[in-house]
Amino acid sequence: MSLTTRTTTEKTPPPVAESPADAPHDPAPSPPAPSPSASSATAPSTSASPAAAPASPGPVPSGPVPSPPPRPSLRLPARPAPVRRAVRRLASLLVTGATKSAAIAALLLLWEAAPRLGLVDRVFLPPFSEVAVAWWELAADGQLADHTYASLVRSFSGFGLALALAVPLGLLIGWYRPVAELLGPLLEVFRNTAALALLPVFVLLLGIGETSKISIVVYACAWPVLLNTISAVRNVDPTLLKLARSMDLSAPRLFQKVILPSAVPVIFTGIRLAGAVSILVLVAAEMIGAKAGLGYLINASQYNFAIPQMYAGIVTISAIGVAFNQLLVALERRLSSWRVSPGS
Repeated sequence: MSLTTRTTTEKTPPPVAESPADAPHDPAPSPPAPSPSASSATAPSTSASPAAAPASPGPVPSGPVPSPPPRPSLRLPARPAPVRRAVRRLASLLVTGATKSAAIAALLLLWEAAPRLGLVDRVFLPPFSEVAVAWWELAADGQLADHTYASLVRSFSGFGLALALAVPLGLLIGWYRPVAELLGPLLEVFRNTAALALLPVFVLLLGIGETSKISIVVYACAWPVLLNTISAVRNVDPTLLKLARSMDLSAPRLFQKVILPSAVPVIFTGIRLAGAVSILVLVAAEMIGAKAGLGYLINASQYNFAIPQMYAGIVTISAIGVAFNQLLVALERRLSSWRVSPGS
């Protein structure tokens, strides 16, 4: 061995033992366990080392931790608040009511202004405010309620009897041709005779009591209902009748399922006309030999020259007619709810 080699060998430091943390992961078998003395000697240095990590409860997965999948949104569509919907409904009702009552308000305004401006004689057409005061006075002392009750009892009695007679008769005449051929000429004669023209005949035959007044109302109301019922039955869609007959429906079932539902709108047109006629004819009948009723109130006020009271009776008759018509319209919508309106 040369001198240079000996010098290099002597100057090389001995190898330092590597710590377990710096040792490479070698698949070779691990060295034997140290002795107890060595473990006790190295324990303080191990506990004092800042690089020592606490023992984990389990294996830590390598790589990024996957995020949980997003949950589906359960948000419902936003709805308007109840207060907002109530305000919109109230505004719609106010606009509709103002539109429908604009013409009536204009008429009442003209009625109030025309007598005060001298356009008409105030004696024969007093302002609406004076008529309203007279109406309130009649309502306060009970006269208006008594006259209205008497008129309504007569009107509704005659109206109900007219419906009970005219609707079944109209169905028979419209459906069975032999009945139509037998009663057709008689119907043509009486339908062209005004009810008020026969009022003296009813008074002579039945007297001036309640019977004659109710009878004239029955006669006047029967014709609109009868004629509209006949027209409604004759104009039923033939296709519906063929389909119903192909299903072997009996005659009662055919009337119940096909004819009556199809005829209801036209029949109710006649009923509404009869409702207006029942009040108008009764007022005329009460002007002859009556002691109570709106017709009697109007006639007596005219004779006594109580013009505001006379117009108060006329306004009451108009209000009753409008309310009765609205009641019949609501009933018609209920019974013909299956029908599709033209605007839909």
